[in-house]
Amino acid sequence: MILIIYFLCCIGLFFLSLLLSSTTLEPFDLLYDNGVEAFYKGDYGNVVRCMESALKSFSEVRQTRIRCRLKCSDQHRFDSFRTDKIFEVILYRAHCINQCTEGKIGAGSMHKVSEDVIQDFNRRIPYNYLQLAYRKVSIRLITATEQDSIYLNHVELYLPDHYTQVLHCQHECIRDLATRPGRLSPMENYLPLHYDYLQFAYFQGKPLYMSKLCALTYLLFHEGEEFMTENVEHYREVLGHDGQPRKEAEQYLKRHKQELDLLLIGSSSLGVPYIEANYWSSSGGREDANRIPSGTNGWMDYVPISAKRNVTMSVLQELREGGPLLYENVRLVQNSVTLNGSQRALFDYVISEDECSELKHLAHSVTAAGDGYKGKMSPHTPNEKFEGATVLKTLKYGYEGRVPLKSARLFYDVSEKARRILESYFMLNSTLHFSYTHLVCRTAISGQQDHRNDLSHPIHADNCLLDPEANECWKEPPAYTYRDYSALLYLNGNFDGGEFIFTEMDAKTVTASVKPRCGRMVGFSSGGENPHGVRAVTRGQRCAVALWFTLDPLYRELERLQADEVIQALDNQHMWDQGLHINPKDEL
Repeated sequence: MILIIYFLCCIGLFFLSLLLSSTTLEPFDLLYDNGVEAFYKGDYGNVVRCMESALKSFSEVRQTRIRCRLKCSDQHRFDSFRTDKIFEVILYRAHCINQCTEGKIGAGSMHKVSEDVIQDFNRRIPYNYLQLAYRKVSIRLITATEQDSIYLNHVELYLPDHYTQVLHCQHECIRDLATRPGRLSPMENYLPLHYDYLQFAYFQGKPLYMSKLCALTYLLFHEGEEFMTENVEHYREVLGHDGQPRKEAEQYLKRHKQELDLLLIGSSSLGVPYIEANYWSSSGGREDANRIPSGTNGWMDYVPISAKRNVTMSVLQELREGGPLLYENVRLVQNSVTLNGSQRALFDYVISEDECSELKHLAHSVTAAGDGYKGKMSPHTPNEKFEGATVLKTLKYGYEGRVPLKSARLFYDVSEKARRILESYFMLNSTLHFSYTHLVCRTAISGQQDHRNDLSHPIHADNCLLDPEANECWKEPPAYTYRDYSALLYLNGNFDGGEFIFTEMDAKTVTASVKPRCGRMVGFSSGGENPHGVRAVTRGQRCAVALWFTLDPLYRELERLQADEVIQALDNQHMWDQGLHINPKDEL
């Protein structure tokens, strides 16, 4: 009898293990999307459930991929570097990884997750939602320290097997290191700045010869930089002898150059152009009493240590407006006073009718439903279809020959024109950097316009969470707290509804209304002083270039930086008017 019971228990455990092993993992991007939707519905219990599950699923996918890669790497090794075997091993290994991963997490989690979602996880956005949700349900508040430790356990590490991609990943490592958690763009001049700080620290605390070594090392990255060259001369006079840069920096730069050479060779062989990133093309960044702010371009001019100047830096940003419009045809229509607010302006004739038509045609060719809002067809209302595209996407389409390259360039140039107008008109004493650039169209859905009482875009502020009941705007995540100025440049006016409105903080009292038309642009500061929204588009299609800016260079839009590099490369190749069609496999 005991043996029979034991046998039945073993069979039960066996089938239980089979059941557990066949359980598929719920996709973390779906859980995350459900959590975001629950947040905006005020269902905070579901926010906690979905976000916690999404983080666990994200971690499980990461761990599974790592284990499968290690396992398949052992099973399919590169025993030699014979050219005819390398790709065969890669294919076998890839097949092995796919089978292993699917067997562990299920087919439902094998799809490619959108870059928007991956970026949100890498920026720790799920923890921001959790923090607010836990606060609302009075369970617990995740501290910043807890966020950091959890985040480090969930960062996804993905190294492709293809040698060129691995090399590219290694080469770009400095960009990843220079990008702080929660930020989109790397810190300028990141690696050389370490040696700049070191040489200054050694100068303050001695030994002086170490200051000289670090100064010489800095010059490896910025050869001939005047302020550091003067520092080296100062050290040489005091010490009475020369020195050498630090060996680890010399070795790193030598390896970095070799990686670049290999990437250029590999890219040329594959027919895919490789554009070298600007890792330390601009000096600057350290701020102390031996630096003088330029006050014009957002970076710092340097004063040599030997000068030993003391300078007090003003960090206050004075709010002003009324500066020059820079372009002959641009007209100021209304200012803050006539728009009944602060830091608001309305301009006409920013672009011409022909430019509006060209950008609208570009929008019809490249925009995708839900772009910029995690694929949701109608992120703000189910009664309209929302479509969008970024600058980099349009350049990619132009580079592939799917749209006119000059039209993609026009989108880039128009956004830059808008940036310069705002920077000048609001008389900013530092540079406005792009935070996000979007070509967007909202289209009224036929048959869904009767008795509408919703908005095309609900009342909100761009850098804080608007709380109409408390008459407050909380500057905390998940709001884009780093955004400082915003602008909408309209491409047409042949539709019904769609007026842009400013309101009081109660989100009800309208203080100003703007009717879109070709070439009209509304610009404003992004805080709680400027709650705004869009009235329902009830007929036709409303298209615009939406722009958000930051005064902090560390929050520059990563896609914009990449687009800058593409523009520079295309300018160097003089490709704009040659009508070239590029290999569609190329990716920018």
